[in-house]
Amino acid sequence: QVQLVETGGGLVQPGGSLRLSCAASGRIFSPNIMGWYRQAPGKQRELVATITSGGSTNYADSVKGRFTISRDTAKNTVDLQMNMLKPEDTAVYYCNVVVGSSRLWIYWGQGTQVTVSS
Repeated sequence: QVQLVETGGGLVQPGGSLRLSCAASGRIFSPNIMGWYRQAPGKQRELVATITSGGSTNYADSVKGRFTISRDTAKNTVDLQMNMLKPEDTAVYYCNVVVGSSRLWIYWGQGTQVTVSS
């Protein structure tokens, strides 16, 4: 069983930066994809960024050029560096891990609040 714990959320002014971290306990087999999703009040959960076990990354158009996802496979961690934050980035951010190929195991963290406001 994989458990995910996110840290690093908080309140930041527009234009500021935050770094989210997610630590996974348990064995994570390859292939896998680690990522971040977010859900704003009244909206559906949406993809923010993902990174595969091979290092390929994917970003939502709304965060390209501002957010950077990275992972440490040896430590089973995935980070999200968020720069030039906007009020519309306000949401609960969830860490996600998808393991497998023909059969998938999907794991979610409990979420961490990010609020961008002056």
